[in-house]
Amino acid sequence: MVKDMDFSLSPRAADLSARVREFVDTHVEPLEAELVADIAARRLHGEDPWRIDPRIEEAKAEARRQGLWNLFLPAGHEGPYAERFGTDGGAGLSNLDYAPVAEQMGRSFIAPLIFNSNAPDTGNMEVLLKYGSQAQKDRWLEPLLDGKVRSAFLMTEPGVASSDATNMQARAEIDGDEVVLNGRKWWSSGAGHPDCKVGIYMAVTDPNADRHHRHSMVVVPMDHPGVTVERMLSTLGQYDEPLGHGEVTLTDVRLPVDHIIGGPGRAFEIAQGRLGPGRVHHCMRLIGLTEKCLDLALQRSVSRVAFGKPLAQLGGNREKFAEARIKINQARLHVLHAAWKLDTFGSAASLSEVSEIKVAVPRMACEVIDFAIQIHGGGGTGPDFPLAAAYAGARSLRLADGPDEVHLGVVSRLMLAPYAKKAMAVGAAQ
Repeated sequence: MVKDMDFSLSPRAADLSARVREFVDTHVEPLEAELVADIAARRLHGEDPWRIDPRIEEAKAEARRQGLWNLFLPAGHEGPYAERFGTDGGAGLSNLDYAPVAEQMGRSFIAPLIFNSNAPDTGNMEVLLKYGSQAQKDRWLEPLLDGKVRSAFLMTEPGVASSDATNMQARAEIDGDEVVLNGRKWWSSGAGHPDCKVGIYMAVTDPNADRHHRHSMVVVPMDHPGVTVERMLSTLGQYDEPLGHGEVTLTDVRLPVDHIIGGPGRAFEIAQGRLGPGRVHHCMRLIGLTEKCLDLALQRSVSRVAFGKPLAQLGGNREKFAEARIKINQARLHVLHAAWKLDTFGSAASLSEVSEIKVAVPRMACEVIDFAIQIHGGGGTGPDFPLAAAYAGARSLRLADGPDEVHLGVVSRLMLAPYAKKAMAVGAAQ
């Protein structure tokens, strides 16, 4: 049955988007510039760049006071937690309503953290919210929602092509009433934060099971014996302090078997429930960041003069600005359609749309941000503007949560399936 599509903002989404944008403009962007400079200075003088900055905590307290806290909480799954740790009377947002809010958060690297709506914490909290036991929620979900701790997601491995999860070498083996963890993970998002106290670890429990039931997700206290953050990894030179991406080893880590989320063998099911909305969040934040970069390029183009003219009047830049606007608007509508499809038909019916945006939005962002860097000349590649960091984020998102090639494979498989089925039927009849 065909259903009407309406991408107009609900009154609540419009109000929250405006309030988040005002907060980002007023409280976050000035703070971000100061933090970037301070982190660079600490690195230069050999000081710890990962320490908690009290100014972030102050901004978080103000965001919470203004009711801009845990806005990612999904409609229908928030339960009593939204009233205690959420906003607006405890009602969660649909994917379509949250999308424009996420876009405004994306204009700043640190804004999602200040609103307690940053990756990987949002995804980890949604996993615990939807699949966690009550004990897991009490121990880890509540302090995450309260902003008292941070978390990491431990999935990708350095020794295998992790875009195919069946390659995983990490193990989560059940031994009586315990689960024993051994493995090496990297690009473990969130591992660098001083308050990172818990990780969600995905590993093989039963290598003989079918490919969708081999793996489990396990809640791992990051200070447990045998858990070691070996190093922090830079992404195209960016460390993403204060969160970052770490290489983590787990050596004979023994935990009660009740640390397995939802029971053994359910990791694929949980991952699909986690990644659909999460990819909408990623894409809308990236659209917000791309809009910010385009704003900077427009400002630069009318204030910087070369060869006797503003940059806007040189080299076909006017047309390039127009093309950037068209690309961003197309990408936004693409994501809103995917969000609407998720809300209307669920994750299983939205596989193609979610994979489509995961390919389209980072590609668009890379193009537009690259143009913004070009407008800024050498300055665009350096620390005085957020453009190099923005490009690193956009480029890395072409790999995070699955590389482009995997998502293109999903889209093409779904496209070809009915035609292949028809061809088989015709062949059988002949």
